[in-house]
Amino acid sequence: MFDGDDVVLVVGAHPDDEVLGAGGAIAKHAAAGDDVHALIVTEGTTHQYDDRDLIEQKREHARTCADRLGAERVHFGDLPDMRLDDVAHVEVNAVIEGVCEEVSPDVVYTHARREVNRDHVAVHDSTLVATRPGSGVSTVLAYETPSSTNWTPGGDGFAPSLFVDITGHVETKIEAFQAYESETRAYPHPRSAEALESIARSRGTDCGAAAAEAFEVLRMYR
Repeated sequence: MFDGDDVVLVVGAHPDDEVLGAGGAIAKHAAAGDDVHALIVTEGTTHQYDDRDLIEQKREHARTCADRLGAERVHFGDLPDMRLDDVAHVEVNAVIEGVCEEVSPDVVYTHARREVNRDHVAVHDSTLVATRPGSGVSTVLAYETPSSTNWTPGGDGFAPSLFVDITGHVETKIEAFQAYESETRAYPHPRSAEALESIARSRGTDCGAAAAEAFEVLRMYR
């Protein structure tokens, strides 16, 4: 990882999940010369309104975010936002499998399973199908999503087993997230610039770095 030889795919249910969960890692991969792609599985706005102008606006925000992080391309799945629990599992699988077949990733990042947002859980489960043994993916990592992972009470918690030092990429992550103008919030909301920096600093203290992102290792073949 981070050696410039990998194709990386970051899977998120909604526009902004990719940067909230793995923005620092994306910037670090890109800086190392890795070929980084993002996949947004849903259309990113309330599906019942069918507002194509708003959908395209969020896609532009996603592209701007990717540019700021140094990612190569953003792919869009166009499944219904906040309704993946009503979509057949095989349909979500197909979106992720299709992009995996197109870009042939070595490393895939996806949502953790401990999420208050049900779309995130569906994406996690389908990512495991798309990256199953024999798929060619060597590493699958789960990220935490501020305002979802941390708001889920009880049960098995998010238990990171890999920490990525993002000391030189925190400001890039925050600047990239701010491309999503409608998604930023005022502190102390988890989706504020101050909170994102605080989370990075806190994760850094877990691993002896000034700033870090935390991940669960779902699969790793070496």
